[in-house]
Amino acid sequence: MFVTVMFGAGCGELVNPWCSLMTLTAHLKQRGQVPPDETIALLAEDGQLVSLGEDLEEKTSPASSKGSPLLQERGTYVLVKIIRGEDGTPIRYESLLENLDDQCPELAEELRWLSGVPTMGNGRRRRMSTRRSHRELEPPSRAGRVSSLPSRTR
Repeated sequence: MFVTVMFGAGCGELVNPWCSLMTLTAHLKQRGQVPPDETIALLAEDGQLVSLGEDLEEKTSPASSKGSPLLQERGTYVLVKIIRGEDGTPIRYESLLENLDDQCPELAEELRWLSGVPTMGNGRRRRMSTRRSHRELEPPSRAGRVSSLPSRTR
């Protein structure tokens, strides 16, 4: 099993998520040049936000602490940094893939919506489902997928 994680100036990396969340998170932070104390997530092509926060390690059992159940095999994800408020709750999501607006405007709009920033679209906001940790908060309401991300790897 592998997934592609996009970050930087169109960089993509094949990642085997069949490891602990701690190892997966540390590797993605190192490759994406994210400071160790920051929290990251992955944004899937269909708009699902998969949290990779360290707090998941404490809440999950050892059997479910692998990244593989959270991610779709051969899926493509955008590395996202979670900016937290003083109380620790997420207040903003920042794509670590440059030019996300150009490459996949629907995902850029989803990040703006999650961050509470007005969308740049035609005023119509389409809400995609968002997954946090192991459960889905909303049922998927979309019949099709968002336009595919380019799967360029280094």
